[in-house]
Amino acid sequence: MPLLDWARTQWDRALGALAVLIGAILLLVGWMKISDTGFVSEQLPYLASAGLGGVFLLGLGGMLWLSADLRDQWRELRGIRARLDATADLAE
Repeated sequence: MPLLDWARTQWDRALGALAVLIGAILLLVGWMKISDTGFVSEQLPYLASAGLGGVFLLGLGGMLWLSADLRDQWRELRGIRARLDATADLAE
């Protein structure tokens, strides 16, 4: 169950990876359906549903992953600041 524990602690990364995976699958399915026909009127429903949904999920997944990275950096910076404050208190 280490994967489940990781998903609980890193929920934003897990959701980001899942969103990217589903978005890529949607884009692939949409492309496969669009490539079967040459009529634009038959391609538009797949473009509207799978294409736009896939692009949205890819963007959402990237945003969630970036948010997780920023949170890690903020946590690290808070730790560095706490250590510097403790060192400054000892120097006084």
